[in-house]
Amino acid sequence: MLTHLHIKHFKAWKDTGPIRLAPLTVIFGANSAGKSSLGHLLLALQQTARSTDRKRALHLGDTASLIDLGTFADCLHGHDLTQSLDFEIGWDLPKALDVRDPLQPNARYQGDRMQLAVSLAAGKAAQPEVQKLRYALGAGSSDVLDVQLRRDDKRKFTLSSEHYGFKMADGRKWPLEEPEKFYRLSDISIARFKNAGFLSDFALATEAMLDSISYLGPLRNHPQRIYQWSGDTPSSVGQMGENAIAAILAAQSEGRMLNRGPKRAKQEFAPFIAAWLKDLGVIHDFSVRPVAQGRKEYEVLIKTHAKAPDVKITDVGFGVSQVLPALVQAFYCPPNSTVWMEQPEIHLHPQVQAELADVFISATQAREDSKERNVQLIVESHSEHFLNRLQRRVAEGAIQPQDVAVYFCRRAGAATELEPLRLNMFGEIENWPEHFFGNEMDDIAGRTLAAMQRKREMAIKSDPK
Repeated sequence: MLTHLHIKHFKAWKDTGPIRLAPLTVIFGANSAGKSSLGHLLLALQQTARSTDRKRALHLGDTASLIDLGTFADCLHGHDLTQSLDFEIGWDLPKALDVRDPLQPNARYQGDRMQLAVSLAAGKAAQPEVQKLRYALGAGSSDVLDVQLRRDDKRKFTLSSEHYGFKMADGRKWPLEEPEKFYRLSDISIARFKNAGFLSDFALATEAMLDSISYLGPLRNHPQRIYQWSGDTPSSVGQMGENAIAAILAAQSEGRMLNRGPKRAKQEFAPFIAAWLKDLGVIHDFSVRPVAQGRKEYEVLIKTHAKAPDVKITDVGFGVSQVLPALVQAFYCPPNSTVWMEQPEIHLHPQVQAELADVFISATQAREDSKERNVQLIVESHSEHFLNRLQRRVAEGAIQPQDVAVYFCRRAGAATELEPLRLNMFGEIENWPEHFFGNEMDDIAGRTLAAMQRKREMAIKSDPK
């Protein structure tokens, strides 16, 4: 689970400031304010980690990648190539990492959280190069081990630590190589030292963290009359929800059992999703069935109310097909995952938007096979109804204030600012921003004045004297 994020000089962001990421994090803001670019950087880091090109510090994308951010200049704030792109990301480790120094058997470093800070600057052909990277392994509120790789004025790298004594291998002191991607020392560089093998574990922890992130965009595929599934297990529902039905079938075939929290009844995956759709009020029943025995073609059947016949998902309101991928991904993703969603409430009635907050609260608390899933949701939204329900559930104690983080994204000249909203135990936002959801009082006052003016005009026309 991600714990914090800090970005400098990326697109609209000159400096985001430290962003605390809770199990349920919600980001509001005006259109084109820069909300989406926060998630876009994480996608760029993920596709870099998955790339086969180890020499590329940051894979900015192409037509076949998760995201295409253009050139490095396009990514930098103000397109200023003299600036560096800096980011820091922190996360909790699913399992504590234990580092031992082979040269000092009694030296042991154990931590359950990791932090990676990277600075990238334009190099040859204006491509990003690593200027420095720093790892920190922590336990509680303290760092137990830190490692820093830094490029000096002569473009050579040095490796240092405040907590650990690196010892060069015997023989000629060869210079360190360029790091692989933005986070990994090469095997040759690690071999320059007698006791740097644990750095491979740090890189693997980074790859595992990035691989645990999934993304659902604001535009989802139209529903289909027939879906194909040949037994594969997709890693996610896909950026446009294109794999949502395959994910349901895969989870069902694996016998996955979920419940909404402690002491709640377990359900198979497909009935579990169907129950949430019913609770949202968008359907009465939902099922995925093969069109015939032994076939790999499936149809999604919906019953809108108790006495209604089953109809295909293409023959009901558009909102069902749009919310379905959000529900599936929230519960389909593996334990210890982070799901980034953009506008999951799109095409939904205001009441359903409010109910969606209950779904996401449950997703952060759900259990699978009697074990906590520890899933994190980061949601970009424009829905006041979603926020109102979230505040209500905090006041009722259904979710603790520390398990929620709410931010407001606003333009400030050429840059963007991110304001954390203070949500107290009563569900109240103590620093409500101006024009958060537009100026409702302006509309009320304007409507009242317009009505008074119209009434005066009508009175004059009816009685000119």
